[in-house]
Amino acid sequence: MTPAPSLHLHGSAAFAGTPLFHALALEVPAGRWTCLLGPSGIGKSTILRLFAGLAEGVRFTGRMGADDGAPLAGRVALMAQDDLLLPWLSVAGNVTLGARLRGETPDPARLARVLAQVGLDTLAARHPAALSGGQRQRAALARTLMEDRAVVLLDEPFSALDARTRARMQELTAASLAGRTVLLVTHDPGEAARLGHRILVMTETGLHDLPPPPGPVPRPAGDPQTLTLQARLLDILRTDDTCAPPIC
Repeated sequence: MTPAPSLHLHGSAAFAGTPLFHALALEVPAGRWTCLLGPSGIGKSTILRLFAGLAEGVRFTGRMGADDGAPLAGRVALMAQDDLLLPWLSVAGNVTLGARLRGETPDPARLARVLAQVGLDTLAARHPAALSGGQRQRAALARTLMEDRAVVLLDEPFSALDARTRARMQELTAASLAGRTVLLVTHDPGEAARLGHRILVMTETGLHDLPPPPGPVPRPAGDPQTLTLQARLLDILRTDDTCAPPIC
């Protein structure tokens, strides 16, 4: 894997003439987890698609990219909320799909390591219909890891999971993506409080930065400082006000 760069996005975006966000100034530190929360429809997923080069139809005005000056193309992996597994392919086939679409021969040794890393080494031949929800999400994670990109964009990848599976997937993903530049869009304050090295709330007035508790991620769910931050995030998301001191 190439060194993980920091990211920046400064500007505004619109779709079919309708503004998505205005004068946004986003900085994503290198090799860390940045968690982005905010109400639906405010443009969080659009930011991920812009970084991934998949924002078809979106007009962006401004500047964005990696702070090392190199193009982002070929250095980004996107893990969506839905697992997007192809039902006619096995787990192994889905995990290696990216390489085969590029006309490359997947590395069988790497495939074996990645499947073992996510605990699917004994299920490589199964098809998605024979997997549980958690297993499908692990297959989607394995596909992301197989791409071995320095920048990983996560769009609510755990939202459909039960609480126990979600916690396990958070921990597995944090360990698997250590050292990469990760931008996670989530509606879950607890998830952001556990995983974020940087935590941002996106509102109509811009981005508001909340300092996370000290210590490595994922933080213990019952840690008092983590719970306090979770409550603050929930209060911000529930109120009609954009934010209140000392957050702004």
